[in-house]
Amino acid sequence: MRTNESKAAAAARIGAGHALRERAALLESLRSCFARTQTWLHAAKYLSALVSDLPKRNGWTIAEHTGDRAPDRTQRLLNRAVWDAPEAMSRIRRFAADGLDQAARRNRRKGAMTIGALDETGQEKQGPATAGVKRQYMGCVGKVANGINTVHLSYVRERAGHALIGARQWIPREQITDPERSKAMGLPPGLDFHTKGELAAQILADAFADGVRFDFVCGDEVYGSCTGLRRFLEQHEQAHVLRVPSTFMITLAPGLRLTCAQAVRRLLKDHRRWEVRSAGKGSKGERWYAWAYLATASPRHHLLIRRHLKSGELAFHWCYVPEGRPPARTRLIRAAGLRWPVEECFELAKDCFGLDQCQARLYTAILRHLVLVMAALAVCAVAAAKLRDRTDGRACAPVSPCQAPPADPGLIPLTVPAIKGLLAEALHHPKPPGHTARWLYWRRRHQARSGWFHQRARLKRDYALVS
Repeated sequence: MRTNESKAAAAARIGAGHALRERAALLESLRSCFARTQTWLHAAKYLSALVSDLPKRNGWTIAEHTGDRAPDRTQRLLNRAVWDAPEAMSRIRRFAADGLDQAARRNRRKGAMTIGALDETGQEKQGPATAGVKRQYMGCVGKVANGINTVHLSYVRERAGHALIGARQWIPREQITDPERSKAMGLPPGLDFHTKGELAAQILADAFADGVRFDFVCGDEVYGSCTGLRRFLEQHEQAHVLRVPSTFMITLAPGLRLTCAQAVRRLLKDHRRWEVRSAGKGSKGERWYAWAYLATASPRHHLLIRRHLKSGELAFHWCYVPEGRPPARTRLIRAAGLRWPVEECFELAKDCFGLDQCQARLYTAILRHLVLVMAALAVCAVAAAKLRDRTDGRACAPVSPCQAPPADPGLIPLTVPAIKGLLAEALHHPKPPGHTARWLYWRRRHQARSGWFHQRARLKRDYALVS
């Protein structure tokens, strides 16, 4: 036990130091994105607040954590300060991709694939003045509610790590075409309406422009159903494994067009056409599914079908492999199984860094908060990836279901939440005397003022109703 405790203490020291160095390197690369040094320094404080143990990360709590007397500087950083958020996102993208690639090489992950995983996530938002807000089904709350949606691209390095490297907020058409609402929400002049698939193509174009390359691009049915996105990927000779619905039409031979469901019923009745393979390791072990593979009239396109071993549920993947690269079934299955880390990225970004806690309403402010969350996640993800092998002290995995547990299970490698906790402790600074009391006074006074104006607005509305 003493050995494990000493190893854990050493891992904590190493992890904290490594995370601080990664944070300093990223902040230095972002420095030229800010017009003033003071704004850059406040962005660094904002980043420290994001990795802290704050239960909620909004303008007030972040400003109090950074030592400010009021939230004015934090609100200015998001709304009015002069800095280039798209360029900052580009530099975070290169930092994350380079860091995860270095980790894969350092840990000797030969043959590990690089996946670009597309998905969107939402945030519940109240109030019609928020950019992109629309009443819709929100998966994050499990019901129809007001909220915003953002399309993300995750950089997944197999057996190394993953991080968010690109994002575009989806804006409803009715907000873009209404000049008054568009101006009130701070939408950029000339902004056009784009579907989520088109936004995904824009994010990928930015990644390609930064020199980021993927073995495969993966996405769910929202992106597999987008003809424009599929055409964009094929024009760029980018292999992809995209989920498609059962009604997706495929051409198996000249003159023979079927839906995916019809193709399965006609051609895959024989159980010998299916083979059981792992979609990759999860936290609890291998993820086993039955897989089938259908060639199409195009030598570069294939249909990959996944069947759940217990429920029999089917999932269809439309695959494209550029000319000169063999359509190896094993690689396609591995790629299909590597889409899930984007969901883990969302979970980490929300639970650890407050992705869905931003109370900003303007388009630019929401984007800037998102960029700073991506920076915090990239720092911790790169540090965890580089320390993965050095801090992995787990006992050997079981080889039979009846095997007795080991006397000492060992230690799992440092995770992103663990790195975040170490970084928060390393960045903690004591507050000046009276800081908590000043903030308590400011918060109570501001709430009293807001309540007075709300009551006056209600009286004005009531008088209009009865007069």
